[in-house]
Amino acid sequence: MKGILFSTLSLITLLAIACQPEAGSPVDDTLYNLQVPAGFPYPDIPEDNELTIARVALGKRLFYDPILSEDSTLSCASCHKQALAFADDVPVSPGVQGRLGFRNAPTLANVAYLERLNKDGGVVKLDLQPVVPIEDHNEMNLLLQEAVRRLNEHPGYPGDFLRAYGKEASPFTLTRALASFMRTLISGSSRYDQAANGSESTLQEAESRGMDLFFSEKAGCANCHQGFNFTDNSFRNNGLYEAYQDPGRQRITLDTEDEGKFRVPTLRNIALTAPYMHDGSLLTLEAVVEHYNSGGSGHPNKDTLLHPLQLSDIDKADLIAFLRTLTDDTFITNPAFRKD
Repeated sequence: MKGILFSTLSLITLLAIACQPEAGSPVDDTLYNLQVPAGFPYPDIPEDNELTIARVALGKRLFYDPILSEDSTLSCASCHKQALAFADDVPVSPGVQGRLGFRNAPTLANVAYLERLNKDGGVVKLDLQPVVPIEDHNEMNLLLQEAVRRLNEHPGYPGDFLRAYGKEASPFTLTRALASFMRTLISGSSRYDQAANGSESTLQEAESRGMDLFFSEKAGCANCHQGFNFTDNSFRNNGLYEAYQDPGRQRITLDTEDEGKFRVPTLRNIALTAPYMHDGSLLTLEAVVEHYNSGGSGHPNKDTLLHPLQLSDIDKADLIAFLRTLTDDTFITNPAFRKD
């Protein structure tokens, strides 16, 4: 897998050198009007992949099309469902022929703001991220070169690629189109946001207590889950296990001190994205809160911020009530994100 990924990324890099549209090609370069919620920065958009209406539309079509899987049975949306904040509701999503990997599918909400992709941070650019699930043996199991061949022989896709990029499908344009659509998946209109922005929406008493607890030193949740996206984008060992089958960040850095460290996830829409943790081993929010309340395992790399919290039953219920206010109903029902 690593060899295939390296060769594919090398190919994409070479193609980037010649990514300019062909002379006279019918490119539609109308910019996409990306709506950013109050308090959110505008995400970084690569100069070589400006966000246009044509690119977003192409990316959405590709996102929902099983043509990108080996047996044409799975699409990106098979594991990233809009109703679940573009996550999945099983510990590990089945790939082609029912094969299972070893990690829980993450939400794609606000993926445009991530500095490193995947739970171990192994991909540093959203425009390259699609290579991983498309080529992974346990996911879609299709070489990008074969995906490109299918797209260029398809009756509908060549025209879409010409309008979006001024040339036919290639590993470069395929991955960039998918990234363009994913950059539009911005979530920031939850009940919490409405209350924080001074709208008429207010939090109920238990939710308000839970918010105060979340941001307090007693619970310490905001030490890691901070900022507009409720994550500091760091990699931490949260003491889930004393011995990890999945090495996490160590898989990338080869540093033993990174064993069991995973990217701190956003908590936006957290009530929709069960099961939790990198492997989907905790099935409910109650189980997650109880894990942190216990202080976690004795793994030597466990983050020093973790310790028994001694939360009462009321504290835990209040905290969960607050976490549920981070659900963004407009995000999971937005017709712009649905399959056409």
